[in-house]
Amino acid sequence: MRLVGPSGEQVGIVPLAKALELAQEYDLDLVEVAANARPPVCKLMDYGKFKYESAMKAREARKNQAHTVIKEMKLRPKIDPHDYDTKKGHVVRFLKQGDKVKITIMFRGREQSRPELGFRLLQRLASDVEDLGFIESNPKQDGRNMIMVLGPHKKKTEAMAEAREAQAARKADAPGTTTRRDRATDEEPTAEESAAEESAQESAEA
Repeated sequence: MRLVGPSGEQVGIVPLAKALELAQEYDLDLVEVAANARPPVCKLMDYGKFKYESAMKAREARKNQAHTVIKEMKLRPKIDPHDYDTKKGHVVRFLKQGDKVKITIMFRGREQSRPELGFRLLQRLASDVEDLGFIESNPKQDGRNMIMVLGPHKKKTEAMAEAREAQAARKADAPGTTTRRDRATDEEPTAEESAAEESAQESAEA
């Protein structure tokens, strides 16, 4: 077999007995890492530590994995300004988080004969959030609805990293716990302490 040392160095081609002897000498495990190679490749390692580190790396990778999420926001063609600002605020938040947003304009009754109202509203919304997102799917009619999809300029992984940094900064800026000594320094002296201090000053002046 071809043997690799614990630090990744090439030991060379050695018989199995020699490899087992070296493993015992280093107090390590002999692990086959390339069974299909000719000759097979084995490595001296702490297999328990290797499994633990591999599990931790996999866990960290899953933690940092970015899942693409499509949020949805529904509006009416004749939405009032206050509701529009509220809906737009949600869209801004979603885009800052690195999520896509599906905007749906719902037409009812006679509104269906005025699709340009929905189109103009979608164009207005896209313009209002253009610093955070872009039109990934242009407005299109879907039955009684008109749909547009906005994509974020910022990747999900970047948004997650910024969120973690902001959270760490908030924790660092949080005020510390006041110690007993600090409280004692800030407290006003009692009447007895003030009287004793005045008496001491009078004695010193005399």
